[in-house]
Amino acid sequence: MPAWTTSDPVALHARAQPDRLACVDLATGRRWTYFALDEAIQRAVGVLEAGHGIAAGQRVATIARNSADLLILQQASMRLGAIFVPLNWRLASAEQKTILEDCDPLLLLHDSALDLALPKSCRPVEVAAFAAAVEAHAPAARRPLPADDTPSIILYTSGTSGRPKGVIVTERNAFATAVNFGVLGRVGNASIFLCDAPMFHVIGLITNLRPPLLQGGTVLISPGFDAGLTNRRLADPALGVTHYFCVPQMARMLHDHPDFAPANWTSLTAIFTGGAPNPAAEINWWLARGVRMVDGFGMTEAGTVLGMPVETERIARKAGSAGLAAPTIGLRIVDDDGRDVAAGEPGEIWLSGPSLTSGYWNRPEETARAFTADGWFRTGDIARQDGEGFVTLVDRRKDMFISGGENVYPVEIEMALLDHPDIAEAAVIGVADQRWGEVGRAFVVVKPGCVVDPADLASHCGARIARYKVPKEFLLTDTLPRTASGKIQKHILRTWTAPTSGQA
Repeated sequence: MPAWTTSDPVALHARAQPDRLACVDLATGRRWTYFALDEAIQRAVGVLEAGHGIAAGQRVATIARNSADLLILQQASMRLGAIFVPLNWRLASAEQKTILEDCDPLLLLHDSALDLALPKSCRPVEVAAFAAAVEAHAPAARRPLPADDTPSIILYTSGTSGRPKGVIVTERNAFATAVNFGVLGRVGNASIFLCDAPMFHVIGLITNLRPPLLQGGTVLISPGFDAGLTNRRLADPALGVTHYFCVPQMARMLHDHPDFAPANWTSLTAIFTGGAPNPAAEINWWLARGVRMVDGFGMTEAGTVLGMPVETERIARKAGSAGLAAPTIGLRIVDDDGRDVAAGEPGEIWLSGPSLTSGYWNRPEETARAFTADGWFRTGDIARQDGEGFVTLVDRRKDMFISGGENVYPVEIEMALLDHPDIAEAAVIGVADQRWGEVGRAFVVVKPGCVVDPADLASHCGARIARYKVPKEFLLTDTLPRTASGKIQKHILRTWTAPTSGQA
């Protein structure tokens, strides 16, 4: 049976609704209809092929902030069968160098001065120069699209464990994520997405762009998050934003900004959050202000996995849950022996379906370890599923610790701490203890102007969680180490053996 060919919604809509607005680059004000975007992509194919010798299977990398030029580059690479590799521009030069050596690109687009030695075969080109070349080039001849099960994108994980891996994303994976989020998030032809999330991350590059482009909607691409600008854009009737994705930390920055005026967000379907746990109290705070905050769960390796229904009553009743499994997702919650657990019991999430990665770039052994013999992907995430199918994340398997013979999941403690009125952020790790084997160490960021003491924090936790889960130590810090997607880097916290700002 022949492989499917790649889905190309931009080309479809260029013929079905050529004059419809497809994309706006907010930094420059440039706009593309579907017809113009399709032609720009085809001109970029010509630049890649004739100007840089890019062919199927070769890698095209970027170190650059969000722009419509990156979308055009990725789509052109896809049509050629080349592989798009966006690097985190926030990484240190040594980290970027390691990734470039791993993926070995022929071309690197960048938007600022490079401070690293490139692989010998890699040619650097500024984004602005590439965009000018695209504008001047004639559209390349069209050709059959590559099979949809070949690598199209490599996304390097943001490194909560300190060692990024290149996750292979095929066009079949990306299409399934567009369907999955599109169904859960009520995406349609009239949808307008504001993309602040970095396009080196699955949320920015896949979840923010593919669902609206599949439906013939519009994407507004911002160079990055700015709380004031985003507040004003969400309230701007000329933009008409319907969907906005962010991590919980960005949402807090929105509501702490002087320009926060959710009553003016009249076109917004919902704010969609992911990337980090979102406390129920925070979700209910937004609901009280008339904004549906829709939490979910996804992975670089799987795209959109879970999502809350876009229904105020359901969000309120299930606040704290990551929602229901997306339509193409197969989901199991299993014990250590791979047996399905009963409703309400914690277990590891296993996944299957067309959105699942085929594996990790240049890492066959890690790929083999990630999958069971019968093809289920082991996420390493612990969750509970209730009788209605709603899934609540408990923690990462590797972050669990055992205190006095009891399993302790740090996220449960963190949620209890975040319920404290003076705590802005919290992270908990397990540390060795002579008596109990392991105990909790909590790192807390206190809200400006507030003061806390350890006795208060311990009693606050003790009223909400079992005594053996209450941390034995509380350390104050000005900030927590996070990845670009908002995930706390606990491998860094494990190196913090003393208070960074003072002990609570």
